[in-house]
Amino acid sequence: MPFRWDLVTPDQLGTLLDGAAPPDLWFLDELVTCTGKVLARSGNGDLYFVGRSLDSMFDLLGGVLAGLVGVQRLHRLPLSFQRPAVRSGSRWRRRPLTRAEVAQGRRFLAAVGLTPHTLARRDRPAVLVDVVHRGATFTELFTLLRDWIDAEREPWPVIRRKLRFVGVTRRTRTSPKTYRWQQHADWTRTLPAAAVTNVSLDPWVWSYFGDHQVKLTRSLYPDRWLAEDTGPGRDERTRQALAEAAALVAYGRSRAGRHAVARAVGRDHALAQPWLRTLVTNLTRS
Repeated sequence: MPFRWDLVTPDQLGTLLDGAAPPDLWFLDELVTCTGKVLARSGNGDLYFVGRSLDSMFDLLGGVLAGLVGVQRLHRLPLSFQRPAVRSGSRWRRRPLTRAEVAQGRRFLAAVGLTPHTLARRDRPAVLVDVVHRGATFTELFTLLRDWIDAEREPWPVIRRKLRFVGVTRRTRTSPKTYRWQQHADWTRTLPAAAVTNVSLDPWVWSYFGDHQVKLTRSLYPDRWLAEDTGPGRDERTRQALAEAAALVAYGRSRAGRHAVARAVGRDHALAQPWLRTLVTNLTRS
């Protein structure tokens, strides 16, 4: 996996943030609201943040959940599936993954505990979270997992109850004609109805996280899956991105941050679930 600083126990930072300008967390209110909804709809599962787009949510939750007992575990799975398209009949499609890329993709999944063997024996769900436009990344990730499950002959009827997908979508006006990505992805119908859900986010914030925010790790698309990690950047833009990420962790650890996320969770209909009421109680008491 590409190196990324541990900002919850930031003993690796040294003097990196010395002299860095205070970050402008203009998106914080929207991020907190969205984070609360993602937590509420996670089904008490462990959260796996796919790609890099929701690194800010990972950082915020890293602070919010730090030190709490019995809460969800957080993982980063910074995979991208972007690659050149090739013609298939009359259509253009992404080129198939090579055998070496599939093997490396499985190693990445194994590094965060998402093997067929462990999925079949999990106590709580594995919840994959990412920004979603048309659902291509979730589709390819599901395919990578499902093919591996079949190859290992692990019980799909058991595993299908251990997987959840939460898509963070661009907020739009709702209507019967609104595009809903999961209705166009056949694989979603192989999972329980509650296993695929969406949380909307302000379009400006969605675009910032998905398209414009400076990230702390390189993009990990298939052409780079087998390449050596070049290590973290040390330029000024990276330092400012690091300052932003550290500020989100610090806010999440603060009393104000934990209470704000607890309020966001409390506004979701899922609060009726006992585990979620317990989490909200623990956050408001901390």
